[in-house]
Amino acid sequence: MDVQNKEIEKKFLIKYPDGEILDAVPREDRSYIKQTYLKSEKGITSRIRLRRYADGVEYTKTEKMRISDMSCYEDERVISEAEYAAELKNADPERHPIEKERLLLRCEGHIFEIDLYPFWSDRAIMEVELLSEDEEYILPDGIEIIRDVTGDKRYKNARLAKEIPNELL
Repeated sequence: MDVQNKEIEKKFLIKYPDGEILDAVPREDRSYIKQTYLKSEKGITSRIRLRRYADGVEYTKTEKMRISDMSCYEDERVISEAEYAAELKNADPERHPIEKERLLLRCEGHIFEIDLYPFWSDRAIMEVELLSEDEEYILPDGIEIIRDVTGDKRYKNARLAKEIPNELL
């Protein structure tokens, strides 16, 4: 695993965005994602992803090794459709593929990714990538934060592929 690429992000559980916010996101800032977790060695999370944009499809393979609640080493590369199909044979049988719609919101120099999952109609997940763990940012208008879930493992996609938290809001 390449430990040179570091990803730092904050993650929030948010109320499902209202229609006005959703309608304002341009088509090119929307994508459909299906990610499948692979069998991997302890301490490393490995996945493949099919990502459908308005103008095409991209396949990627990603490996992550957690450093802290906010940071991990990430090795991500584009793969071919044939490599994607071959990797599906290594799917982790304990995890279901995660499907979601991703929307990008741009705010004050940051890009916020909102993931809308088919199993929730009242909440979503929003992430922002940062350059450092103490970098400041401004949240987009109109987004209602329920709470910061950066360190809550239940809201990691790898865990959602096993079990969906059913807590009341």
